[in-house]
Amino acid sequence: MTDLLILLCTSAVNLLLAGVVLVRNHKAAVNVKFALVIFSFVGWTGCNYLADNNATYSLLFSKLTFVAALFIAYTMMELSNVFPTNAQVLSKRTRQYLGSILVVMGILSLSSFIVKSSVVQQSSGAELVVGSGYYAYILTIAIFLFVIVRNFYKQSKRATKVQKIQIRYLAVGVSIYVVLALGSQLILPLILDSWTSSRFGPVFTMVFIAFTTAAIVKHKLLDIRAVVARSMGYILSVLSLSALYVFITLLVVNNIFFKDERISTGQQTVYVVLAVFLSLTFENIKKYFDKVTSKLFFRDAYNSQSVIDQVSGVIVGNVDSHKVQKGSLDALSAALRPTYMKFIFISPSGALRMGDGVGLRWQVHEPVGLAEMLKKIGKKIILYDEIDERNPKIKDILKLEDISIVAPLFTKEETIGYLILGSKKSGNLYSEQDVGLLNTTTNELAVALQNAQRFDEIQAFNLTLQEKVTDATRELKSTNKKLVALDEAKDEFISMASHQLRTPLTSIKGYLSMMVDGDLGKVTPAQEKALKEAFGSSQRMVFLIADFLNVSRIKTGKFVIEPREVNLPEIVREEITQLREMASSRELNLVYEQPGEFPKVMLDDNKIRQVMMNMVDNAIYYTPSGGTITIQLYPTATDIIFKVIDTGIGVPKAEQHKLFAKFFRANNARRARPDGTGLGLFMAQKIIVEQGGAIIFESTEGKGSTFGFQFPIAKIRA
Repeated sequence: MTDLLILLCTSAVNLLLAGVVLVRNHKAAVNVKFALVIFSFVGWTGCNYLADNNATYSLLFSKLTFVAALFIAYTMMELSNVFPTNAQVLSKRTRQYLGSILVVMGILSLSSFIVKSSVVQQSSGAELVVGSGYYAYILTIAIFLFVIVRNFYKQSKRATKVQKIQIRYLAVGVSIYVVLALGSQLILPLILDSWTSSRFGPVFTMVFIAFTTAAIVKHKLLDIRAVVARSMGYILSVLSLSALYVFITLLVVNNIFFKDERISTGQQTVYVVLAVFLSLTFENIKKYFDKVTSKLFFRDAYNSQSVIDQVSGVIVGNVDSHKVQKGSLDALSAALRPTYMKFIFISPSGALRMGDGVGLRWQVHEPVGLAEMLKKIGKKIILYDEIDERNPKIKDILKLEDISIVAPLFTKEETIGYLILGSKKSGNLYSEQDVGLLNTTTNELAVALQNAQRFDEIQAFNLTLQEKVTDATRELKSTNKKLVALDEAKDEFISMASHQLRTPLTSIKGYLSMMVDGDLGKVTPAQEKALKEAFGSSQRMVFLIADFLNVSRIKTGKFVIEPREVNLPEIVREEITQLREMASSRELNLVYEQPGEFPKVMLDDNKIRQVMMNMVDNAIYYTPSGGTITIQLYPTATDIIFKVIDTGIGVPKAEQHKLFAKFFRANNARRARPDGTGLGLFMAQKIIVEQGGAIIFESTEGKGSTFGFQFPIAKIRA
């Protein structure tokens, strides 16, 4: 009974492992050959059991046990030939030669060459009588063991560190199993002259299973941890429920409630209720065992998206470089659980600059060597465990600096630094999930850290700039005091000069007017034209002096609006009469659209004349010959409106927003009239706004302009 129980347990475990491997990837050569090894174990243990427990066919099954052992040797050789890189280390000819040896030895195993006969004994199983080929059989098994070990050794030469560890676990498991099986099945029976030890052969397959399971759990052998974990969770759940059901029904229900009774309807009902109850609790029990197996197989498990969200939250919420580093390190280290994690940045000179870190303190032993190594790795994450022997320098530097992972931090423009990690606290290797997480987060971190560094540089520059601005401001204040004094002297001079110029200009205008009117004698047409030009120039000089005086008064606070009742249409007519001759001399058509009825208004007579004259004068000077200037004055229900519409050069759109600034003149206006001051429109706006009105302005370059003003009637009605 014990032998059968051992057979069933070992076979179940073996078949479960084989099934999981094939389910994971039934097309991969490594998975298929690994499953064949497991199936050969099951076949061998079955033949071994039947040889000891079936007296009729004991000799046949004993011989089949020897054949099955040869099949185990062959499948192990095939597995070692491709594991773990899928690259074959044995040539096709060598494999055919070794296969031929096994075929011959298998045929001989079925004859009396190796086993002559067997005698079944109930206490110790079958006792065999071996033939002359027994030693040749042992030698064959030993040769295949040597080939298997040699294959694993050659595979390890081209494997990564992770694969080397997997090879080590598998090779140790195979070696221990083969040594124990060889000793118990072939060597000890010769020494002890008893085949009792052969009955323990099936147990030794568990050694191979133990090492294989350890490699699956710790080192991702065949990448089937998830399937194994879920399968074990399911099996443990079923076994637990089965044990509970048996315990309750056989030991509790039958022995207490239905003792010495046949199965009755009530008993059947209890069984059904128990079965239903247990089926309802299956899901919760399964969740519990899933959790337990996950802790066993995935001790370092975490939710990648959750970690990415945490890092993104840190990046979005901060512009400070240290806060970005610290927050991202905390999130990543909680998931990856390295012994240490640290940022390294590349300074403008190319040297390495240490950033923030978490975990154990880490220092560079060979800065120059590390810097040179980092330049060579490019933009791909480097794992120490996966560096092959073709890059010994990189491997040596990483080993010297105790670095397990180097993750470059790069943007589209440049590599700004690296994130380095030590080994895992658990002793496990970094997984594909870990590398994927670093690939995703380092892309975002590189951009965020670059922006944060630039922000820090801007802040440092701002501090330097603030110091320079403070110094410059101090100098400007000193210079400004001098300029204010000069400006006051200038204003005083302009005011005095303007007052002094007005008196002689008034006399000049008077005499010119008398000469034009013929009061001082008859003048020729040519003289009349010259006198009118002189009179117009004198009039502009008066306007200019008035502008200078008003600017001076504004600065000194003496600019005063003195409104009185005026007849605005009459004022416009008088001013246009003075300018009509000038318009005619320039071959311009001057049109005044005088209103029929117009309300009396309260305005500053002199200043409003100045505004009107300035606008009409500008229109005359900036309108080419043959153009038209239209002056409009009309009331609306709420406003009075004055407009001067010309077909002149217009104002460039890019310069219109500065047109009413003091001393500003558009470029095309400078070319058309070099002697302008840029004060006319500035003063016009001041005068209109001071009296509660608003300036009207529209212009299109090359097509003309409209200047004017409007006043709410309610504010200026007499």
